[in-house]
Amino acid sequence: MTVEQRPLRADARRNREALVAAAREVFGAKGVDAPLDEIARRAEVAIGTLYNRFPTRADLVEAAFLPVLEEARAVTEEALACEDPWAGFVLFVERSVRMQVTDRGFTQVCMRAFDPASGLEKAKQANASRIERIIARAQEAGALRPDFRNEDLAVVFAGASAAPDWQRGLALVLEGVRPR
Repeated sequence: MTVEQRPLRADARRNREALVAAAREVFGAKGVDAPLDEIARRAEVAIGTLYNRFPTRADLVEAAFLPVLEEARAVTEEALACEDPWAGFVLFVERSVRMQVTDRGFTQVCMRAFDPASGLEKAKQANASRIERIIARAQEAGALRPDFRNEDLAVVFAGASAAPDWQRGLALVLEGVRPR
């Protein structure tokens, strides 16, 4: 059994959980480039403990956001399960925008590239594949512009989240992606 496979002592497990929870809060509010010492302070541990548990910022970002990407996966699967492809597309976009307007770190994780072997990048790629199917289904049903591409989602998210009332902004943007 290697060191990484051994179960953590109770205090070490509590420290790790506190660090991940603090990272979610701080990264969510300030983005993934937020100061690590603020995360350690909020978790009530020494900065050395943070680096002992998470040798790199990328390790901490992954621990903090893999569960969020699992939530995003569930959203894509729910959207694909919708009988009406347009309803599935709207469900996906609404939930994704809500996640992004409430979590700056999640938005940055979605926009940045990570090591291809990382859990984050693998989860993002798997989600991207499901998103492509959501788009294709809506286009095949004639409910989404035929020239809409996966990359256009950045415009949808930016347009919706730029409005003071993101739900109203999203409604306006969704109207613009419908076929004429």
